[in-house]
Amino acid sequence: MATLARSVLVTGSNRGIGLELVRQLAASPRPPKHIFATCRDATSLRGKALQELAARHPNIKLIQLDTVDLPSIRGAVQTVETHLEGQGLNLLINNAGVGSQATLQSVDAQEMLATFAVNVVGPLQVAKEFLPLLEKAAKDAGTEGLSCSRAAIINVSSKVGSIGLCLGVLEAPMYPYRASKAAQNMVTRCLAEELRDKGILCAAIHPGWVKTDMGTEQAPMTVERSMQGILEVLGILSQETCGAFLDWEGNRLPW
Repeated sequence: MATLARSVLVTGSNRGIGLELVRQLAASPRPPKHIFATCRDATSLRGKALQELAARHPNIKLIQLDTVDLPSIRGAVQTVETHLEGQGLNLLINNAGVGSQATLQSVDAQEMLATFAVNVVGPLQVAKEFLPLLEKAAKDAGTEGLSCSRAAIINVSSKVGSIGLCLGVLEAPMYPYRASKAAQNMVTRCLAEELRDKGILCAAIHPGWVKTDMGTEQAPMTVERSMQGILEVLGILSQETCGAFLDWEGNRLPW
């Protein structure tokens, strides 16, 4: 199996989907040379599993990055740039996010805004600040076409944010979460159109309903199986799937 990308950065890497993505990337037959595992505080107790994983794999670099704090993002860019030693960043996976079960009766403006800050503004700010490193990777690749091995931004989305599917998926309204993921999907589409000509692929991926802190134990799928599927899908993305909304099996989802 070919290396997915020479360098990969994953936000929200201390638990759940992000942690499993880092674990499977590091354990792959041909792992990336650089795996930048970011989270708000990798030194805390919540980051213990990530710390232990990094101790076993020298290609994992733990980097502090709070996606709603611009100075933190810029500090992470500088750290990543130092590690890359003049090369670009191939693959950015915007995974960090928050959930919300708020209903029409319980939702308030503060929860809506806080959820949008993390799920929409955060990924957009991260993409914007890392863009020069992604552009460098795309320019220096020496290949045509779009792929994760050249340069890509992948936003971890959710099909509960699909306006086309609407409330046919689950019964809970989850106003802040659903609306924020729909907005994040629009950000992905806009990025895809703007960055396509720069050689940067952009796509949104729904990981399925997964057993994580956010997904709860009621979820039908393990995080291990979901991430296996996502990594397989990432490996076959191309021009045809730039700007697509896909699930963990590669099926297209309605916006």
